[in-house]
Amino acid sequence: MKQRPRIYYTDGQKALMWERWRKGESLQQIAQMLGRNHSSIQRILAEAGGIQPVPRCRSRLALSLAEREEISRGLIAGHSIRSISTGLRRAPSTISREVHRNGGPSDYRASLTEQAAWDRALRPKTCKLADNPNLAHLVAEKLRLQWSPEQIAGWLKCAHPDDEECQVSHETIYRTLFIQTRGALKKELLAHLRRTRAMRRSRHHTQKADNHGRIVDAVSISERPAAAEDRAVPVHWEGDLLFGSSNSQIATLVERQTRYVMLVKVAAKDTKTVVNGLIKNARQLPRELYKSLTWDRGKELADHKRFTLATDIKVYFCDPQNPWQRGTNENTNGLVRQYLPKGIDLSDYSQAKLNAIARRLNERPRKTLNYETPAQRFNQTVASTG
Repeated sequence: MKQRPRIYYTDGQKALMWERWRKGESLQQIAQMLGRNHSSIQRILAEAGGIQPVPRCRSRLALSLAEREEISRGLIAGHSIRSISTGLRRAPSTISREVHRNGGPSDYRASLTEQAAWDRALRPKTCKLADNPNLAHLVAEKLRLQWSPEQIAGWLKCAHPDDEECQVSHETIYRTLFIQTRGALKKELLAHLRRTRAMRRSRHHTQKADNHGRIVDAVSISERPAAAEDRAVPVHWEGDLLFGSSNSQIATLVERQTRYVMLVKVAAKDTKTVVNGLIKNARQLPRELYKSLTWDRGKELADHKRFTLATDIKVYFCDPQNPWQRGTNENTNGLVRQYLPKGIDLSDYSQAKLNAIARRLNERPRKTLNYETPAQRFNQTVASTG
């Protein structure tokens, strides 16, 4: 079968490609815009791991293409090196090195020399993790624990505040993972990121459809105490159902101030089963640490009055199609998906297994907590109320 010719793109096309990619457009959308196949777009983006390379710039001291063309014309006319250098206001030694490095007076060609100089100027900086195997090993170890690159970078900065050799930016970790030619972190570690893509992508915001039905006597989130909104005290929680295959689900709960996570096994999504599971879970905590619960408009909490009566915990509901009002819980669900990816049967997980996953999450440093862990913050709260 005849092989298709390789497709080349101009610098302008590549710049447009990267601009659309940063905006979150798909490979197919970018390909349609350029009138090409999406596989050729992917080839360009994948070479850089989905991370736009830093634009190259020429040194102000380097010879320009116009100067090289003047050198070429001068050589053809039989002018001396010194004469050419005088016309260009360059040192004779600069012109002499330029000519002899590129074939001598008889073979000097401006366009070929320009490309050769541009190619020789490629001096990629060695990756910090490639230069520091011990640091790379520590980063890999934390990635296997499902820590995000940002969590790792923040933790290293807190653990080694005065030693820059033991610190690395989260962007360097991402680039080393996605650009394998750096050779410091194995590609298999990509599987431990929250989103296991082969290339880095812009963030996408999803929104649930308004198909949850109406909750009777639902108290709006707008009536939630101001202390819950500003996270002043660690007693206000957010919750949701996380779904798996075979009609399976678990409840996820997170405390707004400390980001402490609890996962609750629920056998079914009907309101009686879910509320029973939440009541049982709530009774494991001191009442001083659980004053309110914010949920979306899911019918699984239609029996919210029974939950409040049994626990003395007030329930507030988000406005329809506004999951961002439970932003802490939405973010937590993304973290949980690292351990419980979409498409798996959640009924296979016992409460003990869910507790172990929650413990892993609670022992991960969080940027919003100045890289302390939710467990540290929550335990401080427990100690102060004891």
